[in-house]
Amino acid sequence: MFGVLKKIYAFAGNRRKLLTKSMLVAFLGAVFAALQFLALMLALDMVVAGAIGSLWPVVGIMVISVVGRTLCSYHSTNMETETGYFMVSQKRIHIGDRLRYIPMGYFNDNSLGNITAVVTTTLSDVENTAARCLVMVIGGFLNTLALCLMLTATEWRLGLIAIAGILCYLLVAELSQRAVSKAGPARQRAQMSLAEAVLEYIQGMSVVKSYGLEKDNNQTVRKTVEQSCDRALALERSVAPWSAIRQLVVRVFSVILVVSALIFYSAGSLLLSRCLLMLIVSFMLYGELENAGNMSDNLQMLGASMDKANSIDDTPTMDIDGQEIQPEHTDIGFEHVTFSYGDRKVLDDVSFTIPQKTTTAIVGPSGGGKTTLCNLIARFWDVDSGCVMVGGHDVKEYKLDSLMKNISMVFQNVYLFNDTIENNIKFGKPDATHEQVITAAKQACCHDFIMALPDGYDTVLGEGGGTLSGGEKQRVSIARAILKDAPIIILDEATASVDPENEAELQAAIDALTHDKTIVMIAHRIKTVRHADQILVLNDGAIVQRGTHEELIRQRGMYADFIGMRQEAVGWKLA
Repeated sequence: MFGVLKKIYAFAGNRRKLLTKSMLVAFLGAVFAALQFLALMLALDMVVAGAIGSLWPVVGIMVISVVGRTLCSYHSTNMETETGYFMVSQKRIHIGDRLRYIPMGYFNDNSLGNITAVVTTTLSDVENTAARCLVMVIGGFLNTLALCLMLTATEWRLGLIAIAGILCYLLVAELSQRAVSKAGPARQRAQMSLAEAVLEYIQGMSVVKSYGLEKDNNQTVRKTVEQSCDRALALERSVAPWSAIRQLVVRVFSVILVVSALIFYSAGSLLLSRCLLMLIVSFMLYGELENAGNMSDNLQMLGASMDKANSIDDTPTMDIDGQEIQPEHTDIGFEHVTFSYGDRKVLDDVSFTIPQKTTTAIVGPSGGGKTTLCNLIARFWDVDSGCVMVGGHDVKEYKLDSLMKNISMVFQNVYLFNDTIENNIKFGKPDATHEQVITAAKQACCHDFIMALPDGYDTVLGEGGGTLSGGEKQRVSIARAILKDAPIIILDEATASVDPENEAELQAAIDALTHDKTIVMIAHRIKTVRHADQILVLNDGAIVQRGTHEELIRQRGMYADFIGMRQEAVGWKLA
Protein backbone atom coordinates (compact mmCIF):
# COMPACT_ATOMS: atom_id res chain seq x y z
CA MET A 1 0.00 0.00 0.00
CA PHE A 2 2.69 2.45 1.02
CA GLY A 3 4.62 1.59 -2.16
CA VAL A 4 1.71 2.85 -4.28
CA LEU A 5 1.36 5.95 -2.09
CA LYS A 6 5.04 6.65 -2.67
CA LYS A 7 4.48 6.14 -6.41
CA ILE A 8 1.67 8.72 -6.39
CA TYR A 9 3.94 11.17 -4.64
CA ALA A 10 6.65 10.62 -7.27
CA PHE A 11 4.07 10.94 -10.08
CA ALA A 12 3.14 14.42 -8.81
CA GLY A 13 6.39 15.81 -10.27
CA ASN A 14 6.82 19.51 -9.61
CA ARG A 15 3.48 19.53 -7.76
CA ARG A 16 4.92 17.53 -4.86
CA LYS A 17 5.27 20.61 -2.68
CA LEU A 18 1.60 21.43 -3.17
CA LEU A 19 0.69 17.82 -2.39
CA THR A 20 2.84 17.95 0.75
CA LYS A 21 1.09 21.15 1.83
CA SER A 22 -2.26 19.47 1.25
CA MET A 23 -1.28 16.58 3.56
CA LEU A 24 0.03 18.96 6.22
CA VAL A 25 -3.19 20.97 6.10
CA ALA A 26 -5.16 17.71 6.30
CA PHE A 27 -3.16 16.75 9.41
CA LEU A 28 -3.84 20.16 10.92
CA GLY A 29 -7.51 19.50 10.22
CA ALA A 30 -7.15 16.23 12.13
CA VAL A 31 -5.78 18.13 15.12
CA PHE A 32 -8.76 20.50 15.00
CA ALA A 33 -11.09 17.49 14.79
CA ALA A 34 -9.45 16.00 17.89
CA LEU A 35 -10.31 19.15 19.83
CA GLN A 36 -13.97 18.09 19.70
CA PHE A 37 -13.16 15.21 22.03
CA LEU A 38 -11.41 17.61 24.39
CA ALA A 39 -14.59 19.71 24.49
CA LEU A 40 -16.65 16.56 25.05
CA MET A 41 -14.36 15.50 27.88
CA LEU A 42 -14.71 18.89 29.63
CA ALA A 43 -18.49 18.75 29.24
CA LEU A 44 -18.69 15.24 30.72
CA ASP A 45 -16.48 16.26 33.64
CA MET A 46 -18.96 19.06 34.48
CA VAL A 47 -22.00 16.79 34.08
CA VAL A 48 -20.58 14.01 36.26
CA ALA A 49 -19.44 16.53 38.90
CA GLY A 50 -22.96 17.97 38.95
CA ALA A 51 -21.59 21.48 38.72
CA ILE A 52 -22.23 23.15 35.41
CA GLY A 53 -19.90 26.08 35.36
CA SER A 54 -19.00 28.39 32.53
CA LEU A 55 -19.71 26.85 29.15
CA TRP A 56 -17.47 29.26 27.29
CA PRO A 57 -14.41 26.97 27.32
CA VAL A 58 -16.46 24.11 25.84
CA VAL A 59 -18.17 26.35 23.28
CA GLY A 60 -14.89 28.06 22.43
CA ILE A 61 -13.09 24.77 21.80
CA MET A 62 -15.97 23.51 19.65
CA VAL A 63 -16.01 26.70 17.58
CA ILE A 64 -12.25 26.53 17.07
CA SER A 65 -12.55 22.85 16.13
CA VAL A 66 -15.37 23.31 13.63
CA VAL A 67 -13.98 26.48 12.01
CA GLY A 68 -10.42 25.12 11.90
CA ARG A 69 -11.44 21.79 10.43
CA THR A 70 -13.71 23.45 7.84
CA LEU A 71 -10.97 25.81 6.67
CA CYS A 72 -8.40 23.01 6.56
CA SER A 73 -10.76 20.76 4.61
CA TYR A 74 -11.48 23.57 2.13
CA HIS A 75 -7.83 24.36 1.46
CA SER A 76 -6.72 20.73 1.47
CA THR A 77 -9.40 19.78 -1.05
CA ASN A 78 -8.47 22.69 -3.33
CA MET A 79 -4.79 21.81 -3.19
CA GLU A 80 -5.30 18.10 -3.83
CA THR A 81 -7.66 18.89 -6.74
CA GLU A 82 -5.17 21.31 -8.26
CA THR A 83 -2.40 18.75 -7.80
CA GLY A 84 -4.44 16.03 -9.54
CA TYR A 85 -5.33 18.11 -12.59
CA PHE A 86 -1.94 19.75 -13.06
CA MET A 87 0.21 16.67 -12.53
CA VAL A 88 -1.86 14.75 -15.10
CA SER A 89 -1.88 17.64 -17.58
CA GLN A 90 1.91 17.76 -17.32
CA LYS A 91 2.07 14.01 -17.84
CA ARG A 92 -0.08 14.23 -20.95
CA ILE A 93 2.12 16.98 -22.37
CA HIS A 94 5.19 14.92 -21.49
CA ILE A 95 3.79 11.88 -23.30
CA GLY A 96 2.91 14.00 -26.34
CA ASP A 97 6.41 15.46 -26.45
CA ARG A 98 8.05 12.07 -25.99
CA LEU A 99 6.01 10.43 -28.75
CA ARG A 100 7.63 12.84 -31.20
CA TYR A 101 11.03 11.28 -30.52
CA ILE A 102 10.03 7.62 -30.39
CA PRO A 103 10.69 5.33 -33.40
CA MET A 104 7.69 4.85 -35.66
CA GLY A 105 7.91 1.13 -34.93
CA TYR A 106 6.45 1.88 -31.51
CA PHE A 107 3.20 2.93 -33.16
CA ASN A 108 3.05 -0.38 -35.03
CA ASP A 109 3.35 -2.33 -31.79
CA ASN A 110 1.14 0.00 -29.77
CA SER A 111 -2.12 0.77 -31.51
CA LEU A 112 -3.97 4.04 -31.57
CA GLY A 113 -6.48 2.65 -29.10
CA ASN A 114 -3.73 1.75 -26.66
CA ILE A 115 -2.15 5.21 -26.71
CA THR A 116 -5.56 6.90 -26.62
CA ALA A 117 -6.54 4.87 -23.57
CA VAL A 118 -3.37 5.92 -21.76
CA VAL A 119 -3.87 9.67 -22.23
CA THR A 120 -7.64 9.54 -21.61
CA THR A 121 -9.07 6.71 -19.48
CA THR A 122 -5.84 5.72 -17.74
CA LEU A 123 -4.76 9.22 -16.80
CA SER A 124 -8.33 10.22 -15.97
CA ASP A 125 -8.24 7.59 -13.21
CA VAL A 126 -5.09 9.18 -11.88
CA GLU A 127 -6.39 12.72 -12.36
CA ASN A 128 -9.61 12.18 -10.43
CA THR A 129 -8.35 9.88 -7.70
CA ALA A 130 -4.60 9.84 -7.11
CA ALA A 131 -4.01 13.05 -5.14
CA ARG A 132 -7.30 12.68 -3.27
CA CYS A 133 -6.48 9.06 -2.46
CA LEU A 134 -3.04 9.96 -1.12
CA VAL A 135 -4.36 12.78 1.06
CA MET A 136 -7.34 10.77 2.33
CA VAL A 137 -5.35 7.64 3.14
CA ILE A 138 -2.52 9.43 4.90
CA GLY A 139 -4.85 12.10 6.31
CA GLY A 140 -7.25 9.46 7.63
CA PHE A 141 -4.43 7.62 9.31
CA LEU A 142 -3.02 10.82 10.83
CA ASN A 143 -6.48 11.94 11.94
CA THR A 144 -7.10 8.69 13.80
CA LEU A 145 -3.58 8.71 15.20
CA ALA A 146 -4.08 12.26 16.52
CA LEU A 147 -7.26 11.18 18.29
CA CYS A 148 -5.55 8.13 19.73
CA LEU A 149 -2.63 10.23 21.00
CA MET A 150 -5.08 12.60 22.68
CA LEU A 151 -6.82 9.58 24.17
CA THR A 152 -3.47 8.22 25.33
CA ALA A 153 -2.71 11.48 27.08
CA THR A 154 -6.05 11.17 28.89
CA GLU A 155 -6.02 7.42 29.63
CA TRP A 156 -2.86 5.64 28.48
CA ARG A 157 -4.23 2.10 28.75
CA LEU A 158 -7.16 2.76 26.44
CA GLY A 159 -4.92 4.83 24.17
CA LEU A 160 -2.57 1.87 23.66
CA ILE A 161 -5.52 -0.38 22.82
CA ALA A 162 -6.73 2.18 20.27
CA ILE A 163 -3.25 2.40 18.69
CA ALA A 164 -3.11 -1.41 18.53
CA GLY A 165 -6.36 -1.24 16.56
CA ILE A 166 -4.73 1.14 14.06
CA LEU A 167 -1.76 -1.21 13.60
CA CYS A 168 -4.02 -4.25 13.05
CA TYR A 169 -6.11 -2.28 10.57
CA LEU A 170 -3.02 -1.23 8.61
CA LEU A 171 -1.78 -4.83 8.56
CA VAL A 172 -5.09 -6.05 7.11
CA ALA A 173 -5.07 -3.18 4.59
CA GLU A 174 -1.57 -4.13 3.43
CA LEU A 175 -2.54 -7.81 3.09
CA SER A 176 -5.63 -6.81 1.09
CA GLN A 177 -3.50 -4.73 -1.29
CA ARG A 178 -1.26 -7.70 -1.97
CA ALA A 179 -4.23 -10.01 -2.45
CA VAL A 180 -5.86 -7.83 -5.10
CA SER A 181 -2.61 -6.79 -6.80
CA LYS A 182 -3.36 -8.95 -9.87
CA ALA A 183 -6.87 -7.62 -10.43
CA GLY A 184 -5.79 -4.00 -10.94
CA PRO A 185 -3.50 -4.58 -13.97
CA ALA A 186 -6.05 -6.99 -15.48
CA ARG A 187 -8.75 -4.32 -15.29
CA GLN A 188 -6.30 -1.84 -16.83
CA ARG A 189 -5.61 -4.15 -19.77
CA ALA A 190 -9.34 -4.64 -20.29
CA GLN A 191 -9.87 -0.87 -20.43
CA MET A 192 -7.10 -0.56 -23.01
CA SER A 193 -8.68 -3.29 -25.14
CA LEU A 194 -12.07 -1.61 -24.85
CA ALA A 195 -10.74 1.74 -26.08
CA GLU A 196 -8.92 0.01 -28.94
CA ALA A 197 -11.98 -1.99 -30.00
CA VAL A 198 -14.33 1.01 -29.95
CA LEU A 199 -11.91 3.18 -31.96
CA GLU A 200 -11.38 0.39 -34.50
CA TYR A 201 -15.13 -0.11 -34.83
CA ILE A 202 -15.80 3.60 -35.41
CA GLN A 203 -12.86 4.13 -37.79
CA GLY A 204 -13.76 1.06 -39.82
CA MET A 205 -17.49 1.80 -39.98
CA SER A 206 -17.48 2.40 -43.74
CA VAL A 207 -15.94 -1.04 -44.35
CA VAL A 208 -18.29 -2.69 -41.86
CA LYS A 209 -21.34 -1.18 -43.58
CA SER A 210 -20.10 -1.94 -47.08
CA TYR A 211 -19.89 -5.65 -46.23
CA GLY A 212 -23.10 -5.71 -44.20
CA LEU A 213 -21.27 -6.87 -41.09
CA GLU A 214 -22.72 -4.38 -38.62
CA LYS A 215 -24.14 -7.11 -36.41
CA ASP A 216 -21.08 -9.38 -36.54
CA ASN A 217 -18.62 -6.58 -35.89
CA ASN A 218 -20.77 -5.24 -33.08
CA GLN A 219 -20.44 -8.63 -31.40
CA THR A 220 -16.68 -8.07 -31.12
CA VAL A 221 -17.21 -4.73 -29.43
CA ARG A 222 -19.87 -6.25 -27.17
CA LYS A 223 -17.48 -9.01 -26.09
CA THR A 224 -14.80 -6.43 -25.28
CA VAL A 225 -17.30 -4.39 -23.24
CA GLU A 226 -18.36 -7.51 -21.37
CA GLN A 227 -14.73 -8.43 -20.73
CA SER A 228 -14.09 -4.96 -19.31
CA CYS A 229 -17.16 -5.35 -17.10
CA ASP A 230 -15.98 -8.78 -15.93
CA ARG A 231 -12.54 -7.43 -15.00
CA ALA A 232 -14.08 -4.53 -13.07
CA LEU A 233 -16.37 -6.93 -11.20
CA ALA A 234 -13.42 -9.23 -10.50
CA LEU A 235 -11.58 -6.31 -8.94
CA GLU A 236 -14.58 -5.47 -6.76
CA ARG A 237 -15.03 -9.12 -5.74
CA SER A 238 -11.39 -9.38 -4.74
CA VAL A 239 -11.73 -6.23 -2.64
CA ALA A 240 -15.06 -7.02 -0.93
CA PRO A 241 -13.87 -9.78 1.51
CA TRP A 242 -10.96 -7.66 2.69
CA SER A 243 -13.21 -4.67 3.12
CA ALA A 244 -15.40 -6.78 5.41
CA ILE A 245 -12.33 -7.92 7.39
CA ARG A 246 -11.21 -4.32 7.84
CA GLN A 247 -14.62 -3.37 9.18
CA LEU A 248 -14.52 -6.37 11.49
CA VAL A 249 -11.18 -5.21 12.92
CA VAL A 250 -12.61 -1.75 13.59
CA ARG A 251 -15.74 -3.14 15.27
CA VAL A 252 -13.79 -5.62 17.38
CA PHE A 253 -11.44 -2.97 18.73
CA SER A 254 -14.34 -0.61 19.33
CA VAL A 255 -15.98 -3.32 21.45
CA ILE A 256 -12.66 -4.00 23.21
CA LEU A 257 -12.40 -0.31 24.09
CA VAL A 258 -15.96 -0.30 25.51
CA VAL A 259 -15.41 -3.47 27.54
CA SER A 260 -12.02 -2.26 28.77
CA ALA A 261 -13.46 1.08 29.85
CA LEU A 262 -16.22 -0.68 31.81
CA ILE A 263 -13.73 -3.07 33.44
CA PHE A 264 -11.41 -0.22 34.44
CA TYR A 265 -14.36 1.76 35.83
CA SER A 266 -15.64 -1.25 37.79
CA ALA A 267 -12.16 -1.71 39.22
CA GLY A 268 -12.14 1.93 40.29
CA SER A 269 -9.15 2.83 38.12
CA LEU A 270 -11.14 4.93 35.63
CA LEU A 271 -13.25 7.97 36.35
CA LEU A 272 -16.91 7.87 35.40
CA SER A 273 -16.51 10.85 33.06
CA ARG A 274 -13.67 9.08 31.22
CA CYS A 275 -15.70 5.88 31.02
CA LEU A 276 -18.62 7.76 29.51
CA LEU A 277 -16.21 9.47 27.11
CA MET A 278 -14.95 6.10 25.87
CA LEU A 279 -18.48 4.74 25.48
CA ILE A 280 -19.22 7.70 23.18
CA VAL A 281 -15.87 7.83 21.40
CA SER A 282 -15.17 4.14 20.80
CA PHE A 283 -17.46 3.80 17.78
CA MET A 284 -16.41 7.16 16.33
CA LEU A 285 -12.67 6.83 16.82
CA TYR A 286 -11.90 4.87 13.66
CA GLY A 287 -14.27 6.69 11.29
CA GLU A 288 -11.55 8.52 9.36
CA LEU A 289 -9.41 5.38 9.28
CA GLU A 290 -12.30 3.46 7.71
CA ASN A 291 -12.67 6.14 5.03
CA ALA A 292 -8.94 5.89 4.35
CA GLY A 293 -9.21 2.11 4.06
CA ASN A 294 -12.11 2.33 1.62
CA MET A 295 -10.17 4.81 -0.49
CA SER A 296 -7.12 2.54 -0.41
CA ASP A 297 -9.11 -0.02 -2.43
CA ASN A 298 -8.35 2.17 -5.45
CA LEU A 299 -4.60 1.98 -4.94
CA GLN A 300 -3.91 -1.10 -7.06
CA MET A 301 -5.88 0.33 -9.96
CA LEU A 302 -4.02 3.62 -9.59
CA GLY A 303 -0.69 1.81 -9.41
CA ALA A 304 -1.46 -0.05 -12.64
CA SER A 305 -2.60 3.19 -14.31
CA MET A 306 0.57 5.06 -13.32
CA ASP A 307 2.77 2.14 -14.42
CA LYS A 308 1.07 2.13 -17.83
CA ALA A 309 1.48 5.90 -18.21
CA ASN A 310 5.12 5.68 -17.15
CA SER A 311 5.80 2.75 -19.50
CA ILE A 312 6.12 5.18 -22.41
CA ASP A 313 9.23 6.55 -20.68
CA ASP A 314 10.78 3.08 -21.01
CA THR A 315 10.61 3.28 -24.80
CA PRO A 316 13.96 4.39 -26.25
CA THR A 317 14.01 7.72 -28.03
CA MET A 318 16.03 8.72 -31.07
CA ASP A 319 17.14 12.12 -29.81
CA ILE A 320 19.43 11.47 -26.85
CA ASP A 321 22.75 13.03 -27.88
CA GLY A 322 21.56 15.21 -30.76
CA GLN A 323 22.84 18.71 -31.42
CA GLU A 324 21.44 21.86 -32.99
CA ILE A 325 23.03 21.76 -36.44
CA GLN A 326 22.60 24.20 -39.30
CA PRO A 327 24.04 22.37 -42.33
CA GLU A 328 26.00 24.36 -44.90
CA HIS A 329 24.42 22.42 -47.76
CA THR A 330 21.57 19.96 -48.26
CA ASP A 331 23.27 17.03 -49.94
CA ILE A 332 21.69 13.68 -48.94
CA GLY A 333 23.69 10.49 -48.81
CA PHE A 334 23.02 6.82 -48.00
CA GLU A 335 26.13 4.86 -47.08
CA HIS A 336 25.65 1.07 -47.04
CA VAL A 337 22.25 1.37 -45.34
CA THR A 338 20.49 -1.79 -44.21
CA PHE A 339 17.10 -1.66 -42.50
CA SER A 340 14.51 -4.21 -41.39
CA TYR A 341 11.02 -4.23 -39.94
CA GLY A 342 11.49 -6.92 -37.36
CA ASP A 343 12.74 -9.98 -39.23
CA ARG A 344 11.78 -8.63 -42.68
CA LYS A 345 14.69 -6.90 -44.42
CA VAL A 346 13.48 -3.91 -46.45
CA LEU A 347 16.73 -2.20 -47.51
CA ASP A 348 19.95 -4.09 -48.09
CA ASP A 349 23.30 -2.26 -48.38
CA VAL A 350 21.85 0.78 -50.18
CA SER A 351 24.24 3.60 -51.17
CA PHE A 352 23.61 6.74 -53.23
CA THR A 353 24.06 10.53 -53.15
CA ILE A 354 21.55 13.30 -53.84
CA PRO A 355 23.31 16.64 -54.51
CA GLN A 356 21.61 19.74 -53.15
CA LYS A 357 19.04 21.53 -55.31
CA THR A 358 18.56 18.50 -57.54
CA THR A 359 15.57 16.23 -58.04
CA THR A 360 15.79 12.51 -57.41
CA ALA A 361 12.94 10.17 -58.24
CA ILE A 362 12.55 6.79 -56.54
CA VAL A 363 10.75 4.15 -58.62
CA GLY A 364 10.05 0.48 -58.19
CA PRO A 365 7.39 -2.13 -57.44
CA SER A 366 5.18 -1.91 -54.37
CA GLY A 367 6.94 -3.14 -51.24
CA GLY A 368 10.37 -2.41 -52.67
CA GLY A 369 11.32 0.02 -49.88
CA LYS A 370 10.66 3.42 -51.48
CA THR A 371 8.65 4.97 -48.64
CA THR A 372 10.99 3.43 -46.08
CA LEU A 373 13.94 5.06 -47.79
CA CYS A 374 12.28 8.48 -47.57
CA ASN A 375 11.28 7.93 -43.94
CA LEU A 376 14.88 7.14 -43.02
CA ILE A 377 15.93 10.56 -44.34
CA ALA A 378 13.52 12.15 -41.85
CA ARG A 379 14.67 9.67 -39.21
CA PHE A 380 11.28 8.14 -38.55
CA TRP A 381 13.34 5.02 -37.84
CA ASP A 382 17.02 4.36 -37.23
CA VAL A 383 18.97 2.19 -39.65
CA ASP A 384 20.24 -1.26 -38.66
CA SER A 385 23.65 -0.53 -40.18
CA GLY A 386 25.29 2.13 -42.34
CA CYS A 387 24.31 5.78 -42.05
CA VAL A 388 22.04 8.40 -43.59
CA MET A 389 23.72 11.76 -44.18
CA VAL A 390 21.98 15.15 -44.47
CA GLY A 391 24.16 18.19 -45.12
CA GLY A 392 27.32 16.17 -44.42
CA HIS A 393 26.11 15.05 -40.97
CA ASP A 394 24.72 11.70 -39.87
CA VAL A 395 21.02 12.24 -39.06
CA LYS A 396 21.76 10.76 -35.62
CA GLU A 397 23.95 13.79 -34.86
CA TYR A 398 20.96 16.14 -35.14
CA LYS A 399 18.39 16.94 -32.55
CA LEU A 400 15.18 15.76 -34.17
CA ASP A 401 13.70 19.27 -34.24
CA SER A 402 16.91 20.57 -35.79
CA LEU A 403 16.78 17.90 -38.50
CA MET A 404 13.10 18.46 -39.30
CA LYS A 405 13.65 22.21 -39.76
CA ASN A 406 15.43 21.23 -42.97
CA ILE A 407 12.77 18.81 -44.27
CA SER A 408 9.18 19.17 -45.46
CA MET A 409 7.18 16.06 -46.34
CA VAL A 410 4.03 15.82 -48.46
CA PHE A 411 2.32 12.46 -48.14
CA GLN A 412 -0.17 10.70 -50.38
CA ASN A 413 -2.62 10.40 -47.48
CA VAL A 414 -2.84 13.91 -46.07
CA TYR A 415 -3.91 14.41 -42.47
CA LEU A 416 -5.39 17.77 -41.51
CA PHE A 417 -6.24 18.65 -37.93
CA ASN A 418 -9.66 19.53 -36.54
CA ASP A 419 -8.83 23.24 -36.58
CA THR A 420 -9.09 26.22 -38.90
CA ILE A 421 -7.55 26.05 -42.36
CA GLU A 422 -5.19 28.87 -41.40
CA ASN A 423 -3.89 26.99 -38.35
CA ASN A 424 -3.45 23.85 -40.46
CA ILE A 425 -1.31 25.79 -42.94
CA LYS A 426 0.62 27.42 -40.07
CA PHE A 427 1.33 24.03 -38.50
CA GLY A 428 4.94 24.01 -39.70
CA LYS A 429 5.46 27.68 -38.83
CA PRO A 430 3.16 28.71 -35.93
CA ASP A 431 4.47 32.30 -35.82
CA ALA A 432 3.59 33.03 -39.48
CA THR A 433 1.42 36.07 -40.19
CA HIS A 434 -1.95 35.94 -41.92
CA GLU A 435 -0.42 37.59 -44.99
CA GLN A 436 2.27 34.89 -45.17
CA VAL A 437 -0.42 32.20 -44.95
CA ILE A 438 -2.33 33.79 -47.83
CA THR A 439 0.84 34.04 -49.94
CA ALA A 440 1.60 30.34 -49.37
CA ALA A 441 -2.00 29.40 -50.14
CA LYS A 442 -1.91 31.32 -53.42
CA GLN A 443 1.34 29.59 -54.41
CA ALA A 444 -0.27 26.24 -53.58
CA CYS A 445 -3.34 27.16 -55.71
CA CYS A 446 -5.76 26.78 -52.78
CA HIS A 447 -6.57 30.42 -51.99
CA ASP A 448 -9.63 30.52 -54.25
CA PHE A 449 -11.40 27.47 -52.85
CA ILE A 450 -10.56 28.57 -49.28
CA MET A 451 -12.18 31.97 -49.86
CA ALA A 452 -15.27 30.21 -51.24
CA LEU A 453 -15.78 28.45 -47.89
CA PRO A 454 -18.25 29.99 -45.40
CA ASP A 455 -15.59 31.38 -43.06
CA GLY A 456 -12.62 31.52 -45.43
CA TYR A 457 -9.36 30.87 -43.63
CA ASP A 458 -11.25 30.61 -40.31
CA THR A 459 -13.27 27.64 -41.54
CA VAL A 460 -12.87 24.75 -39.11
CA LEU A 461 -12.09 21.47 -40.85
CA GLY A 462 -13.47 18.18 -39.65
CA GLU A 463 -11.12 15.62 -38.12
CA GLY A 464 -8.60 14.51 -40.76
CA GLY A 465 -9.81 17.30 -43.07
CA GLY A 466 -12.83 15.21 -44.04
CA THR A 467 -14.78 18.27 -45.25
CA LEU A 468 -12.36 18.81 -48.16
CA SER A 469 -11.77 16.77 -51.29
CA GLY A 470 -8.57 14.79 -51.76
CA GLY A 471 -7.07 17.35 -54.12
CA GLU A 472 -7.99 20.24 -51.82
CA LYS A 473 -6.41 18.55 -48.84
CA GLN A 474 -3.29 17.86 -50.86
CA ARG A 475 -2.96 21.53 -51.83
CA VAL A 476 -3.46 22.66 -48.21
CA SER A 477 -0.69 20.23 -47.27
CA ILE A 478 1.56 21.75 -49.94
CA ALA A 479 0.72 25.27 -48.70
CA ARG A 480 1.84 24.11 -45.26
CA ALA A 481 5.14 22.91 -46.72
CA ILE A 482 5.61 26.12 -48.75
CA LEU A 483 5.14 28.22 -45.61
CA LYS A 484 7.67 26.12 -43.71
CA ASP A 485 10.16 26.75 -46.56
CA ALA A 486 12.49 23.86 -45.73
CA PRO A 487 15.41 23.29 -48.13
CA ILE A 488 14.65 19.56 -48.55
CA ILE A 489 11.29 18.38 -49.91
CA ILE A 490 10.12 14.76 -49.79
CA LEU A 491 7.07 13.93 -51.93
CA ASP A 492 5.59 10.51 -51.20
CA GLU A 493 3.20 9.84 -54.10
CA ALA A 494 1.65 13.27 -53.63
CA THR A 495 -0.30 13.08 -56.92
CA ALA A 496 -1.20 9.38 -56.85
CA SER A 497 -4.93 9.68 -56.21
CA VAL A 498 -5.71 13.12 -57.58
CA ASP A 499 -8.54 13.48 -60.09
CA PRO A 500 -7.76 15.03 -63.52
CA GLU A 501 -9.62 18.25 -62.67
CA ASN A 502 -7.22 18.96 -59.80
CA GLU A 503 -4.05 17.59 -61.40
CA ALA A 504 -2.99 20.79 -63.17
CA GLU A 505 -3.47 22.95 -60.08
CA LEU A 506 -1.72 20.40 -57.90
CA GLN A 507 1.23 20.21 -60.26
CA ALA A 508 1.50 24.02 -60.22
CA ALA A 509 1.46 23.88 -56.42
CA ILE A 510 4.24 21.29 -56.41
CA ASP A 511 6.31 23.41 -58.83
CA ALA A 512 5.99 26.36 -56.43
CA LEU A 513 6.97 24.16 -53.49
CA THR A 514 9.98 22.54 -55.10
CA HIS A 515 11.59 25.61 -56.70
CA ASP A 516 15.29 25.79 -55.83
CA LYS A 517 15.04 22.87 -53.34
CA THR A 518 16.57 19.43 -52.89
CA ILE A 519 13.79 17.09 -54.00
CA VAL A 520 13.20 13.40 -53.26
CA MET A 521 10.00 12.13 -54.84
CA ILE A 522 8.03 8.94 -55.07
CA ALA A 523 5.35 8.98 -57.77
CA HIS A 524 3.74 6.73 -60.35
CA ARG A 525 3.26 9.12 -63.28
CA ILE A 526 5.94 9.15 -65.96
CA LYS A 527 5.69 12.87 -66.72
CA THR A 528 6.30 13.62 -63.05
CA VAL A 529 9.74 11.99 -63.01
CA ARG A 530 11.06 12.11 -66.56
CA HIS A 531 12.80 15.46 -65.91
CA ALA A 532 14.42 14.33 -62.64
CA ASP A 533 18.18 14.81 -62.38
CA GLN A 534 18.48 11.15 -61.40
CA ILE A 535 16.12 8.20 -61.09
CA LEU A 536 16.77 5.35 -58.66
CA VAL A 537 15.05 2.04 -59.45
CA LEU A 538 14.49 0.17 -56.18
CA ASN A 539 13.56 -3.52 -56.12
CA ASP A 540 13.63 -5.94 -53.18
CA GLY A 541 15.48 -3.44 -51.04
CA ALA A 542 18.33 -2.82 -53.48
CA ILE A 543 19.02 -0.21 -56.15
CA VAL A 544 19.01 -2.13 -59.42
CA GLN A 545 19.29 0.86 -61.78
CA ARG A 546 20.18 4.55 -61.58
CA GLY A 547 20.46 7.37 -64.11
CA THR A 548 18.39 9.94 -65.99
CA HIS A 549 15.22 9.09 -67.87
CA GLU A 550 17.07 9.06 -71.20
CA GLU A 551 19.87 6.86 -69.84
CA LEU A 552 17.52 4.34 -68.27
CA ILE A 553 15.25 4.16 -71.28
CA ARG A 554 18.24 3.07 -73.39
CA GLN A 555 19.14 0.33 -70.93
CA ARG A 556 17.48 -3.02 -70.82
CA GLY A 557 15.87 -3.28 -67.40
CA MET A 558 12.86 -2.68 -65.20
CA TYR A 559 12.49 1.00 -66.04
CA ALA A 560 12.61 0.48 -69.82
CA ASP A 561 10.16 -2.41 -69.57
CA PHE A 562 7.68 -0.19 -67.78
CA ILE A 563 7.99 2.62 -70.30
CA GLY A 564 7.66 0.11 -73.13
CA MET A 565 4.35 -1.17 -71.83
CA ARG A 566 2.96 2.42 -71.68
CA GLN A 567 1.04 1.65 -68.51
CA GLU A 568 1.60 0.76 -64.90
CA ALA A 569 2.36 -2.86 -64.32
CA VAL A 570 0.54 -4.68 -61.54
CA GLY A 571 2.19 -3.85 -58.22
CA TRP A 572 4.24 -0.97 -59.69
CA LYS A 573 4.39 2.52 -58.27
CA LEU A 574 6.84 4.61 -60.22
CA ALA A 575 8.51 7.84 -59.22
